[in-house]
Amino acid sequence: MAEVSRIYGHYVETSTYTFEEVAPSAEEMRSRLRQVRESGLPWRVAEREGAVMGYAYASRFRTRVGYRYSVENSVYIAAGEAKRGVGLVLMRDLIRDCTALGYRQMIAVIGDSANEASLRLHTRLGFRTVGHQVAIGLKFGRWIDVVQMQLALGDGARSVPTGEPVGYARR
Repeated sequence: MAEVSRIYGHYVETSTYTFEEVAPSAEEMRSRLRQVRESGLPWRVAEREGAVMGYAYASRFRTRVGYRYSVENSVYIAAGEAKRGVGLVLMRDLIRDCTALGYRQMIAVIGDSANEASLRLHTRLGFRTVGHQVAIGLKFGRWIDVVQMQLALGDGARSVPTGEPVGYARR
């Protein structure tokens, strides 16, 4: 998780792709991993020769029970690994795994409408833009937009599920 923390810390400190302003420690990232795993959702890491190239995970989109079939994705790639297909592989795995668990919608909340790499990646995977929130965040002394994108998983909204997603527990 030290490498995951380093990757994410780079984006926290240098970009508007996340609205966090203080890079979380490796221990905090371990805590986030635990939370994702305890909720039964996937967290994937891409490695090459022992070096972490990127990571992606799914988390609950919202905590209210009515949102139980929707997840939000996050994906971050090491600076030197951009445009090499790492994000595409991680996201395809994440989509496959969340679909197999019974989730029906995946939401991407993309910080900064100028985040072309993330917008292209999600579009390539079939996500469609469903919202644009203007000047909703403030970082580095400027207002930042958020773009929301959505991908139907499995049957999406074509049918009503008969059970809960695998690993889902009502809170």
